[in-house]
Amino acid sequence: MRTTYMAKPGEIDRKWYVVDATDIALGRLSTVVASILRGKNKPTYTPNIDTGDNVIVINAGKVALTGKKATDKIYYHHSNHPGGLKMRQAGDLREKNPQRLIELSVQGMLPKGTLGHQQALKLHVFAGSEHTHAAQNPEVLDITNLI
Repeated sequence: MRTTYMAKPGEIDRKWYVVDATDIALGRLSTVVASILRGKNKPTYTPNIDTGDNVIVINAGKVALTGKKATDKIYYHHSNHPGGLKMRQAGDLREKNPQRLIELSVQGMLPKGTLGHQQALKLHVFAGSEHTHAAQNPEVLDITNLI
């Protein structure tokens, strides 16, 4: 009789990856990053355990928005006060806070709840080409082959 392997939190081997977002469509980038954060690229993937790796996204300001998404895609936020609905276009968000644009896109593809929040904490986004995680010796991941 065969049994299904279930990963235990103590035996997970985590890696660090660097992804360059230059001229890659936002949705294509987000799906690959979300899959790595969840650990779906590993044979030890377990749905109820955080088996994912850490991902560093650089050049977030150069991510591509295809079609008319720069003007037509709107991100909403409400302050929970009357008349507190805030709206930002994706193009404006890319110019002013490109890290937030990628974080929102990836978080929307992760599970909702404590497990998804734990996985989202392993995402590190930087607007430029420099990052502060050189000590972790991250591997460069070319996602153009994975898309």
